[in-house]
Amino acid sequence: MSKSTTSEAGSRTEPAFVVPGPVPDDTELWLIRHGETEWSKSGQHTGRTDLPLTPDGERQAAALGTMLHNVRPVLVLSSPRQRAVRTAQIAGLTIDAIDPDLAEWDYGDYEGLTTAQIRERVPDWSLWTHPVPGGETPQEVATRADRVLRRALPYLADGPVVFVAHGHISRVIGARWIGLDVLDGGRLALGTAAPSVLGGQHGTPVIERWNVPNPAAQ
Repeated sequence: MSKSTTSEAGSRTEPAFVVPGPVPDDTELWLIRHGETEWSKSGQHTGRTDLPLTPDGERQAAALGTMLHNVRPVLVLSSPRQRAVRTAQIAGLTIDAIDPDLAEWDYGDYEGLTTAQIRERVPDWSLWTHPVPGGETPQEVATRADRVLRRALPYLADGPVVFVAHGHISRVIGARWIGLDVLDGGRLALGTAAPSVLGGQHGTPVIERWNVPNPAAQ
C-alpha cells in the first residue's frame, strides 16, 4: 500500500473503528511513548504544551533505536508534538505522516498540574474516572484512538506499523485494540520511551508486549 505524507486525522465525519478479527499472528503494531520531558519527569499533565525532550529523554530515544534495530516498519505515524517527532527522529524512524489523532489527551484546565495538585481541588481525582474541565472526555479520546487504528490496519498485512505518541493516548489505543473500554487504559502503566507491541494470536487481537523497559530510563 502506498504511503502518504498527509493524513485525514481528526476528521469529525470519519467513523470510529473497533478492531475486527481475525488478526494474523504476525501482526506488529508498535506503540512508542516519547522520551522524557521536564513535565513527564515531574508528573505534570502535558497535553497541548509542546515541550522538548530533556537530555535524558534524548538518550532514551537513542536507546529506542537499538531496541527497534530489526523492525522494518511499513508505516510510521507520529503525534504532531515535538517531543514525539524528535523521539522518532533520534530513534532512526522515518515519519510517513503526522497524525493529530495521536496527540495526547487534552487536559483542559488541568494542563501542567500534577495529580496531587488536582486532588487538592478534587479529592480522589483520576483522569480515568473524573471529568476534565475544558478538556476531552474519555469517549472523545476513544474515538481518536479508534480512528488511528482504522488507518493503520490496511498496512499491517504488509509489515510492522509504528505509532509514536504519548502516555495516555497510547494506553487508550492498547485498551481499544483488545476490545476494552477506554477507561481500562488506566490499568496499563506506560513509562517514557517504553515501547509496546500489539499483535494477534489465533485471530484475536492481543497485547504481545507492554511497557518494555527502556535501557536508558532511570
